[in-house]
Amino acid sequence: MLKEILSVSGKPGLFKLISQGKNMFIAESLLDHKRGPVYMRDKVISLGDISIYTEEEEEKSLREVLNNIKEKENGQPIAFDKNISTDELKKYFESVLPNFDKDRVYPSDIRKIMMWYNLLVKEGLTDFTEEKTEEENAEETAQSEENK
Repeated sequence: MLKEILSVSGKPGLFKLISQGKNMFIAESLLDHKRGPVYMRDKVISLGDISIYTEEEEEKSLREVLNNIKEKENGQPIAFDKNISTDELKKYFESVLPNFDKDRVYPSDIRKIMMWYNLLVKEGLTDFTEEKTEEENAEETAQSEENK
């Protein structure tokens, strides 16, 4: 599901990928549900491709972070003031991802992740589990056929 949710630089909120053309995407805003073109010249990133720096070698996928927030908040939106202090942002994020790299993950990044989470919950897009590839789905089907 996160592979189809896009962040477009310079545009507020998140967008759901509807279709893909030669030099553009058609995307629907999750804020106002209007559809429109997103051109290749725009900086577009899929939420499924975002990772968060940690103090260890391995980065954590946004999927894992969103799942941690979902568990902490029991699937409800995060209640936070838009004027939340930097220290409070870091303290909250540390409760979700204790080993995040405090030097490379900025408060603006944390605020953006929290707003994205709230927008996804509002839209009912809360399945943050890892998506399986077609190959993995074929293997599971083959195994279930063998067990019958």
